[in-house]
Amino acid sequence: MKVSELGEFGLIRLLADIVDKAKNPENISWQQALIGIGDDAAVWESDGTIQLATTDSLVQDTHFDLSTTSWEELGWKAIAVNLSDIAAMGGIPRYALVSLALPGELETDCIADLYRGMAQIATEFGVAIVGGNVAHADKTMITATLLGSPEDKAVLTRSAAVSGDQVAVTGYLGLSAAGLRMLKQNLDFDAETSRLLRRAYLQPMPRVKEGQILLQQGVRAAIDISDGLIADLAHVCEASQTSARIRADSVPIHPTLEARFEADCQRLALTGGEDYELLFTASSQVVAQVRQAVSCPVTVVGEVTAGTPGRVTLVDSAGKSIPWQQGGWEHFKSEAPRSK
Repeated sequence: MKVSELGEFGLIRLLADIVDKAKNPENISWQQALIGIGDDAAVWESDGTIQLATTDSLVQDTHFDLSTTSWEELGWKAIAVNLSDIAAMGGIPRYALVSLALPGELETDCIADLYRGMAQIATEFGVAIVGGNVAHADKTMITATLLGSPEDKAVLTRSAAVSGDQVAVTGYLGLSAAGLRMLKQNLDFDAETSRLLRRAYLQPMPRVKEGQILLQQGVRAAIDISDGLIADLAHVCEASQTSARIRADSVPIHPTLEARFEADCQRLALTGGEDYELLFTASSQVVAQVRQAVSCPVTVVGEVTAGTPGRVTLVDSAGKSIPWQQGGWEHFKSEAPRSK
């Protein structure tokens, strides 16, 4: 079987199975490991403290297009996507390592701008960039690894959703996908709209503080929205052995998205991805507490149900099922690179 046939998540399951069969329970590292492959970050306990770690790669012409992306924006996003994973665990980001694979003919000013973007967002979130690696390659590839820790020993996970929970999201969905479309299709909008969409796609603001507040208020299940609302909710449901139902008319869509992408705004919000908002599940009481504690919008979009693990149903205002085509980003199976 080819990797393209197996797909990103099938490949992850294959690798996790190999690692699981090879692990030695007598090894101190495995004894201290609390969460491994399959969540937003790895979690382990060492010397009485909980540590978090996550890593992500951005590959030229797959994740970014240098004809539409500045190097500073690219540096910001390379750190932001990892910050979002720490946020999804309710953690506090601490340290970053950065590995660069670069063409030799690349101008050093480009890399200086890249690191300025990284330094800007790292400073914003109190992260120290403490090392990394540099290698030669035909195309630019940026891999950032972020280390963090929770405020105490509890973390948010994908596997803690239970039937009866409400499904809620922070902020608005679909702006990042709209920003990508604007850049790909060279769409002409007013300056304010262009700035909003470009920033949503290239310089997202991870919900780090909000993730910590979710944990403090009693939320236990969460994920950041990187693959798309439906796809990421399916990840939570699969990990939690539950199903879920989304009410299409409840999904929060920014007024700018409704005005500029009227015919397609709902699809962008449901399956566009890279919003880096937080999706979480909790009782109605806990969701109400979260709403009071955070400064961003929090919208209930559905509920967790008993049923086929990983299944997500989309319904209208009357509760009638709405047919939809599987969406969301998946490496190896998605038809086109995000940057193109």
